[in-house]
Amino acid sequence: MSLVTPPTHPVLAAAPPGSFWRRLRHGVRRLHARRDWADFVGTYWPESIMTAAVTDDFHVKQGRSTGRWVLRVRGRELTVYLKRHYRLPWWRGLLALLGPGGDWSPALQERRHLEWARAQGVPVPRVVAAGEFVGPWCRLRSFLVVEELTGMLALHQAIPLAARTLPPEAFGRWKAGLAREVARLTRTLHDRRHFHKDLYLCHFYIPRADTQAPPPCWEGRVHLIDLHRLARHPLTWPVWLAKDLGELLFSSDVAGVAPRDRVRFWRAYLGARRRGPLARLLAAYVRLKAKSYRRHNEKDE
Repeated sequence: MSLVTPPTHPVLAAAPPGSFWRRLRHGVRRLHARRDWADFVGTYWPESIMTAAVTDDFHVKQGRSTGRWVLRVRGRELTVYLKRHYRLPWWRGLLALLGPGGDWSPALQERRHLEWARAQGVPVPRVVAAGEFVGPWCRLRSFLVVEELTGMLALHQAIPLAARTLPPEAFGRWKAGLAREVARLTRTLHDRRHFHKDLYLCHFYIPRADTQAPPPCWEGRVHLIDLHRLARHPLTWPVWLAKDLGELLFSSDVAGVAPRDRVRFWRAYLGARRRGPLARLLAAYVRLKAKSYRRHNEKDE
């Protein structure tokens, strides 16, 4: 369901974006919501979405916030993460005024990225609602609501836990299958010249239950989050490819990950292309990027 409404009306039916002067003087909204969203938050939820008190796992930084929101109604429960952007640059607001429907806000851009990734077969969080508030004048705010990956852990937490839980032989099989699946998902993006740009282990999630026993098949069990920076680069792709792989290599320095596991990932990622001078050149570039991230991280500490 995709809706555009003036700011003083409840979300009951679709409405046109209005004239430029209406957007400039009064402002409009561009809203997308799953059909059951209003059941949990009420019909007039757009009036309060930017001010709703969300305190669980709440973080605020530079005009934006994220928080976990548990919603219950008539015996049903929905747990989501709410991202809000309160102050976006004026030029984004100007573009939204001039080009309604252009997804100029981070929230609607990430919504589009998540839907694209899911269409490619990459498991990602499900979008529940998203929207942007355009105007008055050059003001622009946005929000994104995604379902929590309930019962799941990020890989930088899951791998050490599995190392403590599983017998060594089973843990070896567990890591081998996981490395191949992470490589497959990464190649799925890169073969389409799309790049995550924050491809750290902490952005891959698996079911916590999978740390207790190797699943028979990893496909569909590894989820990728935080696609707000995802972008397509058909010309400068080697730079972004090395960035993604360098970030992944840098973040693999966790308990339970051995050099052999990195080699497994590399072979699975390259496939038949793993031999030859280009593969060696890429490997050297990726190692160089990982070293630069490590040095930067040491400076910040």
